[in-house]
Amino acid sequence: MCPLLEDDHLRVAIEIPLSRKGWSPLTSALIYISSWQKPCEIIFYEDRNFQGRSYECMSDCTDISSYLSRVGSIRVDSGCFMVYERNSFMGNQFFLRRGEYHDMQRMMSMGMMFDSIRSCRMIPPYRGSFRMRIYERDNFGGQMYELMDDCDNIMERYRMSDCQSCHVMDGHWLMYEQPHYRGRMVYFRPGEYRSFRDMGYSNMRFMSMRRITDMC
Repeated sequence: MCPLLEDDHLRVAIEIPLSRKGWSPLTSALIYISSWQKPCEIIFYEDRNFQGRSYECMSDCTDISSYLSRVGSIRVDSGCFMVYERNSFMGNQFFLRRGEYHDMQRMMSMGMMFDSIRSCRMIPPYRGSFRMRIYERDNFGGQMYELMDDCDNIMERYRMSDCQSCHVMDGHWLMYEQPHYRGRMVYFRPGEYRSFRDMGYSNMRFMSMRRITDMC
């Protein structure tokens, strides 16, 4: 076994089997490569400009108010997160990528439509392909189209005036109530979503979809 070669981002091991009859020691080699990846992390602060008490989170949190009385600013050190207006991932939601968010007003100017954050969900890093089927009606009824990339307007591309269910096969997606990725948004991970109305989105019409391609 050769020594391990490693740094902060790569770990490599090369193993050469012992000689056998008819084999040379260099006949074969096993190469193991594993990429090191920084954990996703978001930090919430009670006051603007990263002041006051803070709460560090590296996964989902159903109730941020258990740790802080309010959220005044946010720093996403790595990864991507959804933040929610209410506990247990309920209410309006907003997508945050790595960066600094100095105050709530700045986040609202970026399109966030609420001023109180109560829960968050970590979006797992993903490097594969993307595939999603959208349906005109509940329970996968009506017109169906399969997406493998972003769509900024389903009406213009597919002549589809409404989307009431979907099946996410691969990747993580954001769906928006207005064309060109505007208005309220909803995060969809792989799974079957048979009725947006039953999920509490009866007053929303999803008109554009975007893949989450950001990495930790």
